[in-house]
Amino acid sequence: MLCEQCHEKDACVHLTQVLDGQVKKLHLCDECAAESGFEVEGATSVTDILLGMGGVSNPISSKPTTNMERSCPKCHMRKSDFKKTGQFGCPMCYETFLDELHPLLKAMHRGDRHIGKIPEKEGLRVRVSAELAQLRKDLDAAVNEENFEEAAKLRDQIRECESKVEKADEERVP
Repeated sequence: MLCEQCHEKDACVHLTQVLDGQVKKLHLCDECAAESGFEVEGATSVTDILLGMGGVSNPISSKPTTNMERSCPKCHMRKSDFKKTGQFGCPMCYETFLDELHPLLKAMHRGDRHIGKIPEKEGLRVRVSAELAQLRKDLDAAVNEENFEEAAKLRDQIRECESKVEKADEERVP
């Protein structure tokens, strides 16, 4: 396969990017990739790319970005240290690198909130039970605030959820 930029040399750098469900592929030779700002000498991990440290320099200034050396105020871990180990040094690191962490988690997982693994047959029951617990908590708060209209709405929603749980229980019985 020939380089898509110079159309002369064999492509040895193959990049694939997925944005909004559309796949874009780029095939470049070493020289064209280097001219575009991709480091082709060293190995690059998926974590590097997702964190913006994958050897891609800033195309405007041709210098690496300076925010890479931001460090945690508590343990002094840097972004480059996280790149090497794949682990943070302390709980404060999560707050320090939060803006880089959200895109990384979303790219690696289906979201940024852990919901655990639930068997398919139990999924509905577990979700409805969690919703029911939150509704009961909200009902208690509404009663304590003497907001009885809201409490009545919540009571009705609780009854609906309880009927869903009973229906899910009936479907489980063989």
